[in-house]
Formats: sequence, C-alpha cells, structure tokens
Amino acid sequence: MNIVTTLRKSRAAAAVASVAVFALVLTACGSDDSPSGGTEDKAAAAGITLVKSGKLTVCTHLPYKPFQYKEGNDVVGFDVDLLNLVANDLGLTQEVVNIEWAQVTSGAAFQAKKCDMGMGAMTITPERQAAISITDPYMDATQVLMVKADSGIKSLADLKGKKVGVQADTTGKVYADEQAKTNGFEVVVFNDLALQENNVKSGRVQAAINDNGVLYDFVKDNPDMAVAAEFNTGEQYGFGALKDGSGPKLVEKFNTLLATAKTDGKYNEIYKKWFGVEPKK
Repeated sequence: MNIVTTLRKSRAAAAVASVAVFALVLTACGSDDSPSGGTEDKAAAAGITLVKSGKLTVCTHLPYKPFQYKEGNDVVGFDVDLLNLVANDLGLTQEVVNIEWAQVTSGAAFQAKKCDMGMGAMTITPERQAAISITDPYMDATQVLMVKADSGIKSLADLKGKKVGVQADTTGKVYADEQAKTNGFEVVVFNDLALQENNVKSGRVQAAINDNGVLYDFVKDNPDMAVAAEFNTGEQYGFGALKDGSGPKLVEKFNTLLATAKTDGKYNEIYKKWFGVEPKK
C-alpha cells in the first residue's frame, strides 16, 4: 500500500467520523424534552409568537372575584380557567400580570408586549373592538345596584342626593354617569372592585354599580349587603389580544376551544365551579 492510498483512506475515515458526530449533535438537539422547546413548537406551529417563552402571559386588573383574584400566591377564577383552555392546548403555563385596566382595554399592554391576552370580565364594546382583537362572547352580563341590606334603597330614584361608587374604566361607570343627572346622585370613582365594594360596606358611599357577577358574589359573602336592582344593559364578555400579529390567532384559538367546551360540557363544568349553577340555556 503506497503513501497516497493511505492518506486517502485516512481522510475518508475522518469524514465518516465527522458525519457521525454531526448526526449525534442533531439527534441531541431534536430530542430536547424541556417544556420551552415543546411549547414553542406548538405555538409556532399555530403562528403564535409569545411574549414570554413557555408562558401564556395574561394581563388583568385584580381583584375581580370570581373572575380573577388572588388565593394565596395564585390567581384563580372563572376567566383564569377559561384561558387555561388555550394555555393547555398550546402546552403553556398561564402567567397573570396585574396592570391598570385601561391598558388592557386600550391595547397599550399588548403593544408594549406586556402580555399575550387580557381578561377581566370585559364587556365587548365598539370602542374596544376598534382598539384590540376580541374573542367571541363567553358570558352574558348586566349591571346591578348594590346597597346595604337595611338601607331602604330599591332603585336609582332613591339615590337622589347620595353617593354611588363605581370602578374606573368600566361599563358600570359609563352607565352610572349616564344616570347620575337624571336621578340626582353623585358618582365616586374607585380604582378597583375591592375598594368600591368595601366603601359601600363602610358607608362612605350609599351604593355601587358594577357587573352582576362580581356584586352578587360579594353579597353572598356579606349578608349585610344586598342587590337592590338589575339594569338590562345586555352586555357580553370577551377576552382581548393584540389587534394584529399573533392577537387574531390567539382569538381564533380561544373561539375554537370555547365552541368545543360548550359542546363537551367543559364550559358548564367551569361555570358551575365558580357560580354554583349551570349557565342558563
């Protein structure tokens, strides 16, 4: 065997070894079982770019019990469970960010890449639809009037000369503002639901106007309070997302999963868990 033949064989062996090593590297990369690898693949396959790897980041304004509120170190609630339909389908963990409500409804939170979706028993309105992508309705709602049980207040007309608490940036505030002049009451704005509710309980304001779900929930735990009246405002809730980019894809994903959940009974199960009854048909 001459020197040239020996060199050729050595080079061929080296090339085979290099290919084998390269194949091992590719195999190692392809067998990544880490959560971020798998979840990124599922989200990417759906055309969704996430704010944070491995997470469905959701903005809201806490508390809004029973839709979303803190229980220990966790944020729980009806909205949380519904958005877990999306998180679980994409193999993600839901992470909740507490933020000013106006940043969600205006779309500022999505544009700043603070979150992928927004929750908060958000009433679907033309103004919000112009600013953000919104899912199909997942629940019907209306505004109600909450007072102390022994107040004697039965209607808006009984509030003349009195103070009515509302929550900032809500449709309840819009409704109260519309009714204030006609019924002669003063609107007092609070930054969050807990402040609004507890200021009625303490007597600083004589009534509160907000969504039926949250005020009935408060009355359930506070027998000295009562819902005096309901107003047929015909509202429906939706979840928000960015107007373009991945926003519409997340909205479409939720819409599909919601339709399935309403067919297979999962929606009714979640609803009953948080409201004690199944939804009206």
